[in-house]
Amino acid sequence: MVEQSVSNAARIIAIANQKGGVGKTTTAINLATAMVATRKKVLMIDLDPQGNASTGLGVDRADRAINSYHVLIGEAKLAEAVRETEIPGLSVVPSGIDLSGAEIELVEMARREVRLAEALKPAVAGWDYVLIDCPPSLNLLTLNALVAAHAVLVPLQCEFFALEGISHLVKTIEAIRQGFNPGLELQGIVLTMFDKRNNLTEQVAADVRAFFGDKVYDTVIPRNVRISEAPSHGKPVLIYDHKCAGSEAYIHLAAEMLKRERRATKGA
Repeated sequence: MVEQSVSNAARIIAIANQKGGVGKTTTAINLATAMVATRKKVLMIDLDPQGNASTGLGVDRADRAINSYHVLIGEAKLAEAVRETEIPGLSVVPSGIDLSGAEIELVEMARREVRLAEALKPAVAGWDYVLIDCPPSLNLLTLNALVAAHAVLVPLQCEFFALEGISHLVKTIEAIRQGFNPGLELQGIVLTMFDKRNNLTEQVAADVRAFFGDKVYDTVIPRNVRISEAPSHGKPVLIYDHKCAGSEAYIHLAAEMLKRERRATKGA
C-alpha cells in the first residue's frame, strides 16, 4: 500500500472508463477548459496511447518528443513534458506513440503501479487540478492513474450495457483502494451522449441514478454534432462553438463538479 500520492496543493482526478466511445476524452478536455474559465489552473495528463486529448487540445504530434511515456518510465521529469495550450491556464502532458509499448516495459519495472504517483508527487503544486485521461481499458496505465489520483470521474454512455461495464470499474476502484490508494474515491458519474428523444436513454439514466444515487451528476452531456466536430479542429467544443448545447452542458458540469469539490473539502 502507498500513501496518498500528492500534496493537497493539487487535486488529481482520473477520468476513466474501460469501455471506449463513451465520451471520456471529450469530457476530459472540455471539463478542463470549463474549469480554467473559473480561474482554476489545470494540468491535463494524456495517458491514452491514442493521444486524442493531446490532439483535441491542439498539440502537434511534432511537439510530443517528450511525453507521458517518458515521465512514466522515469526518463523525464514532469516539467520537461508539460506543454502550454492556447487556452490560458490549461497545460498538458501529451501522449506519444511510445506509450503504446509502456505496459510491456512496466511489467518488468520495480514499483510499477506507483510510477506515475511518484512522478507527480513533487511536481504538481503549481496547479489547482490535474486531470488524467486514461486509456479505455483496465491496464497498467489506468492502474497508475488510479493509484496517483484522489478521485475517479466516470463518463457513462446512455446505452444498454452501461451498468454492466461500470460495475467492473467500481470493483477495480475498490481493489485499488484496498491495495494501493486508500484515499481513492468515486468522485462522480457523468451521463454522456444523452438523447432525450430516445426511450432507452431515459431508462438507462434512471437505472444508473437508482443504483448510484447522488454519485450521478445532475448535468448530462447531450448528443451534439458540434462536440463531434471540434476535435478535428484541434479545439475543445467550448472554444470551437461556445454557444452550442454541448458547450453549455460542459460549463454546467464544471460548475457542478467544483461545487461538489467544495463540499468535499469542507467535509474533510
